[in-house]
Amino acid sequence: MKIEDCLADFQIPQHLHYMDSAATSLIPEPVINSMNEYDRQYRANVGRGMHRLTRVATQKYQDAHDIVSNFIGGMEGTTVFTRNTTEAINMVAAGLDWRPGDRIVTTVMEHHSNLLPWLRLRQKGVKVNILHPGLQGIFEVEAFDRAITADTKLVAISHVSNVLGTVQPIREIAAICKEHGAYLLVDGAQSVPHFSVDAQDMGCDFLCFSGHKMLGPTGTGVLWMKNEVISPFMVGGGTIEDVDIEGDTAEGYTLTAGYKRYEAGTPHISGAIGLAQAVKYLESLGIDAIFRHEEKLTRRLLSGLAGIDNVTVYGPQDTKNRIGVVSFTIDRIHPHEVAYLLDERAAILVRSGDHCCIPLMKYLGLENGTVRASLYLYNTLEEIDLLIEIIEEIARTA
Repeated sequence: MKIEDCLADFQIPQHLHYMDSAATSLIPEPVINSMNEYDRQYRANVGRGMHRLTRVATQKYQDAHDIVSNFIGGMEGTTVFTRNTTEAINMVAAGLDWRPGDRIVTTVMEHHSNLLPWLRLRQKGVKVNILHPGLQGIFEVEAFDRAITADTKLVAISHVSNVLGTVQPIREIAAICKEHGAYLLVDGAQSVPHFSVDAQDMGCDFLCFSGHKMLGPTGTGVLWMKNEVISPFMVGGGTIEDVDIEGDTAEGYTLTAGYKRYEAGTPHISGAIGLAQAVKYLESLGIDAIFRHEEKLTRRLLSGLAGIDNVTVYGPQDTKNRIGVVSFTIDRIHPHEVAYLLDERAAILVRSGDHCCIPLMKYLGLENGTVRASLYLYNTLEEIDLLIEIIEEIARTA
């Protein structure tokens, strides 16, 4: 399928210009249909029972894990389904064995979901070292080389900034982590949907991302682990191999192996099936073709904004090492007002504010945050030209 042919699968772009995919992407009809098919034709719990419906549901649920694992090059690790990136990161923060004096290295660029779980560990005596990039949001590898030491237990970094769109040098950071025996957690919420990501090739220990940013349903996410080194966030139905309350084990139960030990209770079955269908949809278009399409849109947008007086764009001014997440401000106009005017004048939907990155906004000196246009496969050059035109109109009144 060609990218230009996919627009018929999305309802909202037929009457609105949606440019808020970094928050939540739209969802195509085949994904919706796959979830409806589960509820209408074989709705049953998974891993519980032997009747025909539960056998079908269980197989589909297992297949979903395999499809997602293969998509991220993670067949050699463990792929756990979560509610979102936030839950996946918190599972790692809660599941590792922390000791007073352990160190975590992270950055001021992080979404709150990849910052607050580590800050909370200060209560256990864990030290958190926060690195700062250049003003375009680009890190030099040497900064991590200096910060990661023998007592660093984990490094947590976003593959791509959800504010500036910058892509960080994960492979190089992973090599430094390996040298010092530190775990590497990668927040892939903004990378996995937009370009090819191979967890094994990157060299990370944990990869976390969300389904709702990659054409999938809300309430779905992934924690991929190279090795099962964390304890489960919850235990209960489906996580155990045996329960022996009279036995010798301290807990009175034995956990099962693989992803099941981390997925307590009835999971979001239709969501998992929908996420797998979203992956298949992306694969049918070709993730490299999607990246090239978005790169073309981003290049047009950056070029257009650069020529408008009173507009400031944050992050790199070219498409090298960045994706189609473009943050900007207009002098003397609050970002929320800009977003409102874009909606009212041209039905263009963007996000405004701090984007769950308050420390980064303070670092950049942006008290009110930015306007953020985030692009995806269903956006067109015509929409970019319209966005530039309306921004220019708004900026003339500043």
